[in-house]
Amino acid sequence: MGRRALRKIDPAVDLAVHLRELATLEPPPLDPHALFPAPAPLELEMGSGKGLFLDRASADRPDHNFLGVELARKYAQFAAARLARAGRATARMISGDGLRLFREFLPSGCACAVHVYFPDPWWKKRHRKRRVLNASFLYDVVRVLEVGGKLHFWTDVEEYFQATVDLITTAAPLLAGPHAVAEPPAEHDLDFRTHFERRTRKAGEPVYRVEYFRLPGTPVPPVAESPTTEESDDTEAP
Repeated sequence: MGRRALRKIDPAVDLAVHLRELATLEPPPLDPHALFPAPAPLELEMGSGKGLFLDRASADRPDHNFLGVELARKYAQFAAARLARAGRATARMISGDGLRLFREFLPSGCACAVHVYFPDPWWKKRHRKRRVLNASFLYDVVRVLEVGGKLHFWTDVEEYFQATVDLITTAAPLLAGPHAVAEPPAEHDLDFRTHFERRTRKAGEPVYRVEYFRLPGTPVPPVAESPTTEESDDTEAP
């Protein structure tokens, strides 16, 4: 399913607080706490799309900070506008390459959770090397997670789900799992983690969900891979 056209952003909405450009951040390493009013446990989302997860999660867990990254600038702006309209003081968006954010900017042990929801499946076999959940990204996930921190991964593509579970077993042994995640019933029309989950479940299609816990230890860097460019989180964004 392709991304649908976005509604226009009200020009009166001030994005200055909720949106940052990766290219304009201070040289790495980034102090993520400096982006928020106060230090708090940090949760990261790779590919935030329309920002539904950041909006819902920051409302549900106001004692945490939430930082999302989105490659498609118009979606990053849309997500930031959603957060600004809702007055989410503990949620921020970064517009730019999420792989670069994780690889170059985020310090080790800075996050209590990493969320990856409905990443682009890159259906063609020759394109699968572009999938965001590769050995290099998993290394950075393990590196930025504190001990006991969680990786949350959801997809509607069974092959991608199984391939990722197999990859984590071999490439990220410090991630304990997989642990199954229950599917709660939706109490209202936006009671979903992302817009793509909403579309998938309303179509009666399965969502494959899993989480992992970060074990103590030092992650081993992967064998060098060909460079890839991070695609946004879902083919229609949250």
